[in-house]
Amino acid sequence: MSGQATQTTEKSSTSKKDVPIILVAAAALVDADGRVLICKRPEGKSLAGLWEFPGGKVEPGESPESALVRELHEELGITVCETCLSPFTFASHGYEHFHLLMPLYLCRKWEGDLNPSEHPEVAWVRASRLSRYPMPPADAPMIPFLRDLLG
Repeated sequence: MSGQATQTTEKSSTSKKDVPIILVAAAALVDADGRVLICKRPEGKSLAGLWEFPGGKVEPGESPESALVRELHEELGITVCETCLSPFTFASHGYEHFHLLMPLYLCRKWEGDLNPSEHPEVAWVRASRLSRYPMPPADAPMIPFLRDLLG
């Protein structure tokens, strides 16, 4: 599965040169029952109310893996080792004011209990049911790859 990409069409009439590229790392946390964790975006943020894979922006000088370790600890209160993150696929999506590049990592091992601080709701969902949850345009195209892997 590694190396597969999802790409959606540019939705903006703005030239690709005119918008910044934002790098965001995300994780498909997979539990012992083969379910994937998704998080609901909070009110007040763009795309509020949609479900997404946990993660966040990669800061300057930071690797996607270290950003993901940091974000999972900040947002969910869990500890993940970089070696437990396996590159899976990525999304490339043009939003109106930026272009999002988002690698998605699989993670089956972490320490600690989930203690969400950023999201009003989280859900453990079978890959075959992920499409029932409304997701941002960059996240949704990754669902078929997870379905193929996890059934």
